[in-house]
Amino acid sequence: RRISRIFQDPSLGTNPSMTIYENLSMAKNKGNKFGLSFLIDKKDEEYFKELLKVLHLGLEDKLHTPVSQLSGGQRQSLALIMAVLGEPELLLLDEHTAALDPKTSEIVMEITDKIVKEKGLTTIMVTHNVDHALRYGNRLIMLHRGNKLIDISGETKNSLTKEELLGLFKDISDKSLFS
Repeated sequence: RRISRIFQDPSLGTNPSMTIYENLSMAKNKGNKFGLSFLIDKKDEEYFKELLKVLHLGLEDKLHTPVSQLSGGQRQSLALIMAVLGEPELLLLDEHTAALDPKTSEIVMEITDKIVKEKGLTTIMVTHNVDHALRYGNRLIMLHRGNKLIDISGETKNSLTKEELLGLFKDISDKSLFS
């Protein structure tokens, strides 16, 4: 329960054959040794609705809908709520917006940023989206073939442009192609 993660594939963080309510119940009771019937607690319904309202995706009105009927963005947002239910010390985001369309990707990133800040979560985000790498978080580490190329934070990170970051990567990757 100390570490939670969200996968690149929206279908991996949830059980599509279960309802939103059942998925949230499983996440809330992760680690407990009870059957599913013991996990379903009617008083959790209002609690889950409140959690889902912050997403602004209308999921609070779909608690008894199977997750298989949700869009990728809705499913990924649900996976985020599930991941932080146990109040982890560390949240790992493994390209959690890569499988989403650009608009949905932005929505999920905004939701992620809000939740991470509100809960004060230590988060490691793996991404190939340069805009997200620059916009979110307080530290940027760029890796290439297992080597750390860049490790910046603070004003240095905040003043770095997309073009500069892409240029640094291009220079290094071009050199490694010919070495």
